Amino acid sequence: MKTVFLQFWLQEEAWGVGKLRHNRLANLIGYCCDGDERLLVAEFMPNDTLAKHLFHWENQTIEWAMRLRVGYYIAEALDYCSTEGRPLYHDLNAYRVLFDEDGDPRLSCFGLMKNSRDGKSYSTNLAYTPPEYLRNGRVTPESVTYSFGTVLLDLLSGKHIPPSHALDMIRGKNINMLMDSHLEGKFSTEEATVVVELASQCLQYEPRERPNTKDLVATLAPLQTKADVPSYVMLGIKKHEEAPSTPQRPLSPLGEACSRMDLTAIHQILVMTHYRDDEGTNELSFQEWTQQMKDMLDARKRGDQSFREKDFKTAIDCYSQFIDVGTMVSPTVFGRRSLCYLLCDQPDAALRDAMQAQCVYPDWPTAFYMQSVALAKLNMNTDAADMLNEAAQLEEKRQRGGKGS
Repeated sequence: MKTVFLQFWLQEEAWGVGKLRHNRLANLIGYCCDGDERLLVAEFMPNDTLAKHLFHWENQTIEWAMRLRVGYYIAEALDYCSTEGRPLYHDLNAYRVLFDEDGDPRLSCFGLMKNSRDGKSYSTNLAYTPPEYLRNGRVTPESVTYSFGTVLLDLLSGKHIPPSHALDMIRGKNINMLMDSHLEGKFSTEEATVVVELASQCLQYEPRERPNTKDLVATLAPLQTKADVPSYVMLGIKKHEEAPSTPQRPLSPLGEACSRMDLTAIHQILVMTHYRDDEGTNELSFQEWTQQMKDMLDARKRGDQSFREKDFKTAIDCYSQFIDVGTMVSPTVFGRRSLCYLLCDQPDAALRDAMQAQCVYPDWPTAFYMQSVALAKLNMNTDAADMLNEAAQLEEKRQRGGKGS
């Protein structure tokens, strides 16, 4: 029962979060379950966290304009999530802010998913926890605003300052004492005053007195005075170089079809392959051949017929009936349903199915090929090229071992 609950919870949460798509988020691209183990996969952010750049920097601290950009971009991310019906973000802090290949700050999608194992939404450091959460243990949109205020304090000071201590300095008009000394005075006092006042509003004890996400965006937007300067320049990092879009080795017909994103050709190949690659993935006892099993196999049979006839919506429904019973696991069914989702313009669902196929059959090239197509449909071209290469490597390895592809 626990395993079923965890899988259902993850599926529901991942489905809701996975529908969010914004260039201010490190977006969720897939998940899988194996017993009590759960795996979430988000876009790769290669340039570390805000915490690393603020608190543990080696070459240079973050310049003032970049700090303003971080606050503004994260406010935009929170406002987008709120607009899309996901206003609750758990334990917002400098470790949740990541930098992508261009140095742009992104908000991790993981904070949008509550940890179901222990029910905790905030770290054990009570000094940074919204006061109402300490009273009732509930996260509200106002709690998220409070946490955003602590991130603003981090950006202003370059270190962890308990909100109560920071508010004392603000009330005492000691703004210069609050500012990060590593900035060496290279910031606008007027802009800093605006950010300090916004942080103070976010950290009000009474939740109703805090601003909402649209207020955050409206306050920080006019402070973006270096909009034409790329983030990687302000961070002092090298610009990301795109990986080659084509694999470095010859491709099989399936690989070629995937590299071209030719869904019609992929469909023809999967129809011809049938269930050849499912051998050995299921071992059923005689007792398991129940009426339920017969119904499940009948659902798969109807799915296969619809798949051959290119009725992809019906195929999705039938394959889902087969999968939901859970008595048998079939990488081919996941692979076929993945293609059906692609043909129905649902690349997120397609990617999840391709990842599930990989969980069932970790060295199956088709699972990797289907992931590459889904990633390309999601405009994640570098990841798609990497996945295509990995699929080709697995296929080459199988051929050297004397197995079919």
